[in-house]
Amino acid sequence: MFPLADINRPLRPPLVVKLLVVFNVLVFAYELLLEPSARQVLFGAFGFVPAQFWADPLGGSYQLFTSQFLHGGWAHIIGNMWFLWVFGDNVEDRLGSGRFILFYLIGGALAALAQGIYSPNENAPMIGASGAISAVMGAYAVMFPRARILTMLWLVVPLFFYLPAYVYLGYWALVQFFSGLAGGSHIAFWAHLGGFGWGLAAVRTSAFGPTLPPWRKA
Repeated sequence: MFPLADINRPLRPPLVVKLLVVFNVLVFAYELLLEPSARQVLFGAFGFVPAQFWADPLGGSYQLFTSQFLHGGWAHIIGNMWFLWVFGDNVEDRLGSGRFILFYLIGGALAALAQGIYSPNENAPMIGASGAISAVMGAYAVMFPRARILTMLWLVVPLFFYLPAYVYLGYWALVQFFSGLAGGSHIAFWAHLGGFGWGLAAVRTSAFGPTLPPWRKA
């Protein structure tokens, strides 16, 4: 199932979400200019490599953040930026731009660590914004559990329907969990779950709790 839109309209323009989308696209455009071998060098230098990180956590800590802005192909970046666009504007609206970018970057770093704990000997670089975006989705599930998500399901022909956010995001989290248990994939499912868990927990704290009045809850 793929989310097309939500019915929530933010009170304030999602400035940070827009900047994140633009920055990720610009980095991806730079990647496309590189030769394949040079692109792999870039991924190795700035992607998150669990085996290297655990060998030297201080020296590799920057990769927890730089890896969030690299993507491996068109489907990778389009999918990530779409999910960020659908769910990010309302979370930024609730947190405010400054707290949102801090929440986002911490979520992405913790998501990478979650994958690193699951596969500590992995030498392939992990790249992508999906861990940070999963954190945004976790926050959305807490803040707007009953917001309606326009969803597409492809069964021979596309079907369109609305689901409450808690149903859609709960389904998404279950898919990540069972896919992670199945293994054998190049997708960092445990990073998704780590980010999602951070999002669920962080917005219940005073540091990242919503600042708008309770009547804004959906």
